[in-house]
Amino acid sequence: MQSANVEIVEVGPRDGLQNEKVIVPTAAKVAYIEALVAAGLRRVEAVSFVHPRLVPQMADAEDVMARVPRIPGVRYAGLVLNERGLDRALAAGVDEVNVVVVATETFSRRNQGMSVDDAVRGFGVIAERAHGAGLGVTLTVAAGFGCPFEGEVSPARVAELVRRCPGADEIAVADTIGVGVPADVRRVTAAVREVSRAPLRFHFHNTRNSGYANALTAWELGAAALDSSAGGIGGCPFAPAATGNIATEDLLYMLHRSGVATGIDLAATLSAAALIEERLGAPVPAQLGRAGTWPA
Repeated sequence: MQSANVEIVEVGPRDGLQNEKVIVPTAAKVAYIEALVAAGLRRVEAVSFVHPRLVPQMADAEDVMARVPRIPGVRYAGLVLNERGLDRALAAGVDEVNVVVVATETFSRRNQGMSVDDAVRGFGVIAERAHGAGLGVTLTVAAGFGCPFEGEVSPARVAELVRRCPGADEIAVADTIGVGVPADVRRVTAAVREVSRAPLRFHFHNTRNSGYANALTAWELGAAALDSSAGGIGGCPFAPAATGNIATEDLLYMLHRSGVATGIDLAATLSAAALIEERLGAPVPAQLGRAGTWPA
């Protein structure tokens, strides 16, 4: 059942910038995060603790975390794939970790250099250690709607991985390559709900122009949180043709006009998107910055 509000998790500084060809300087990343926090975003996935050789855009994760504004109520997340990443995340002072388990074998080996079984085992170790340090833990099932190498991913497969990874404070299902449609969101939600009552979060890409319909469907089904990226930037470096995330400003326009409370200032979010657009030196995919809000 739908809720009157939903939490927006801003992923532009991490999932947004990691797929951009331009390597944004640390100071500009921090300015982007500061603008997002000023707009009212209270959960920001700020960094990724992966090997700099694989994702050079995230090589300055520790420097970014050392400079982000520490404001009561604002939580910063870091993506981790293994214990080495967790060690870095703990030292950097994140508030929560996002631990990824990929739904298919081929993508798991290409994205993380490990089998799905190894990723599942790793999740258990990381979750236990993170909880012991007082951090929140999100399990993200990546490629949860489809894989660029193996094709369709069944809702039963997503549910199986959720069942095999107990201990998450939150379950996120990611449409990493943007192939899902609202009917898929309904099927995945139903399957996951059979094995877990943890809060559900969704991560949609707008690769095939279905991302916003999927987000609205997820909210109608009671999703606790939705990921988005100011400017609509992003994608996955290891997934061919995985274009940007749904844009925070476009999502906010849709939700606010639908009577959904987010606590986020739309005009300030547009300013944050304009800031990163200038730094990237190219138009961002989001629509609202070009079309404007309504009424004007």
